[in-house]
Amino acid sequence: LPIGPSQGFLLEVLLLSVPALGYIVYLIATGQDHIVSSSGTDTALLIGCGPVTSVPLLLFAFGAKLLRLSTIGIMQYIAPTMVFLIAVLIFDEPFGTIQAIAFALIWAALAVYSWSMLTTARRAAPQPVR
Repeated sequence: LPIGPSQGFLLEVLLLSVPALGYIVYLIATGQDHIVSSSGTDTALLIGCGPVTSVPLLLFAFGAKLLRLSTIGIMQYIAPTMVFLIAVLIFDEPFGTIQAIAFALIWAALAVYSWSMLTTARRAAPQPVR
């Protein structure tokens, strides 16, 4: 469907709202909910998760229209790398030799791809006339 980012996001939310509301009703009926039976702070935090999640998604969708697909592809490695660094450096997750090799190979492949893009772009750039 050729629709814009905000319309696409609305469509996703509408499609997922039916099963989500059904699940919420089930949780309330079985006494496992965290919305009705929780404190006001918990309820506010749960409701606040919607805008905190949707605003960055919408901003990314609008911004992605202004970038090349290759740039967006490279940007997709930033969040997993940050999560990885937080896990290893802050939460002391195990990081052995196999994980180090895999991480290095992924970033080496990204470096080769980025270098290839840069050199191709430099060759394709028009040379100044003297």
